[in-house]
Amino acid sequence: MVNRTIAAAALCLLAGSAWAQEEPPAPLADTEQVLIVGQRPGPGLWKVSKGDHVMYIFGDYAPLPVNMDWRSQEVESIMAKSQEYLRKPEFGMSVGLWGGLKMLPSLFGAKNNPDGAKLVDVLPAETYDRWQALKAKYIGKDSGIERERPMFVAESLYTKGLEKNGLTKSTGVYARLEKLVQQYKVKTTSSNVEMELEDPAQALKDFKHSAGTDIACFVKTVDRLESDLGAMRTRANAWAVGDMSKIASLDFADREESCKDAILNNDAFKSRLKDVMENLKKNWVVNAERALEKNDTTFAVLALQSILDPKGPVAELKAKGYKVEAPE
Repeated sequence: MVNRTIAAAALCLLAGSAWAQEEPPAPLADTEQVLIVGQRPGPGLWKVSKGDHVMYIFGDYAPLPVNMDWRSQEVESIMAKSQEYLRKPEFGMSVGLWGGLKMLPSLFGAKNNPDGAKLVDVLPAETYDRWQALKAKYIGKDSGIERERPMFVAESLYTKGLEKNGLTKSTGVYARLEKLVQQYKVKTTSSNVEMELEDPAQALKDFKHSAGTDIACFVKTVDRLESDLGAMRTRANAWAVGDMSKIASLDFADREESCKDAILNNDAFKSRLKDVMENLKKNWVVNAERALEKNDTTFAVLALQSILDPKGPVAELKAKGYKVEAPE
């Protein structure tokens, strides 16, 4: 726990799952401005089969309406008869106790821009003006945030913007799935990629002094909050009620990709984190094939984006000859 806490506080590597999802603007009807509340089932399950062996896949998604309570009788009944549960693949990092202690002196100022720069110094003027308007709307007076790196400011701004528009990334859906796993005592399997930094103190020092690769993340966040909040409500409602025709029509944009790249393509971590995302997919596909060979019923979770991705893990299983059925 100490190791993970230090690593998370120091590096803030991934804000969400390895395959997080956001989408670009889409037409929005006036009737869809109201967010769904109360208990909702979410989308149906994708079904992958090999003979009589079946794996059901749940598509996790965020943001969702704050006042929505997810519960699915279909999920509960399938979880109850499953022999194995494949968790959503995520990336983790360990620094070791000694490495964590060594990096503590470098933690201070890790979120700030190099050389004492402020946002006004590192952002394009037009982007900074847009930020000022959104800051006033969603954050208010906070002089300290002006010294933080764009990637960290973007995350704070995005979270506040969602909250004030009735949406949240902290949906509680994944936590409820984990409770069902415990309730029915289902065997769990992780596809996570765990990496250990050989010299975490040096990596953090390099990060603190590296040039920003995170402006694209900041710009995409501003874009989403300026033009996409209405469409976010549409998507959240579609997931809540399992409207597959609308879900299938959604495109997935690159805000989260830009924000992941701010870390993965930073000179401080680029060589250390090579092929992380591809390894996550490989791990999951290997575990899925093994589970389909061994179990009568398997339950799995993936980010909705990765399920619909034509180059994602589900598409790879289909290419290998497995039968894949989308929910109606």
